[in-house]
Amino acid sequence: MHKPNSKYKVIRIICVLFLIMLLVLERLFETELFYDPLIPFFKQDYLLKKVPQVNVTLLLLNTVFRYALNMLISLAILYVIFKDKDVIKFSFFLFVLALVILLPWMAYLVLNASPESNYNLLFYVRRFLIQPIFILFLIPAFYYHKLTIK
Repeated sequence: MHKPNSKYKVIRIICVLFLIMLLVLERLFETELFYDPLIPFFKQDYLLKKVPQVNVTLLLLNTVFRYALNMLISLAILYVIFKDKDVIKFSFFLFVLALVILLPWMAYLVLNASPESNYNLLFYVRRFLIQPIFILFLIPAFYYHKLTIK
């Protein structure tokens, strides 16, 4: 016999899987959805090459758009999993704080990029902004927090 909550759990799992699929689709269609000439640059042997011509304003706007999209989907995943508005508020604060710190840093790195400057820092700062990496830290952190307060 099924528990009364089992149907609700299945719906929550389906919702999380759907939201993860949205993140996957965003990644699959990233070249069509976003302006980012650094995608093909970092897919090749980039350490010895010069950064391609970049419209920095357009790149930063697209990075913010992509970050916001990832943030909204990530917040939805957190809400479906934890059903806690405080988790969402705190996560939103962390997402905004990360954007405020990392976006100007990325702009500086793009504007001052050269083969001598080692592109690894640009690669990782940009990756943190365009990939939903934050969710990989937040889910286990909130789960652990939830276990410790019980």
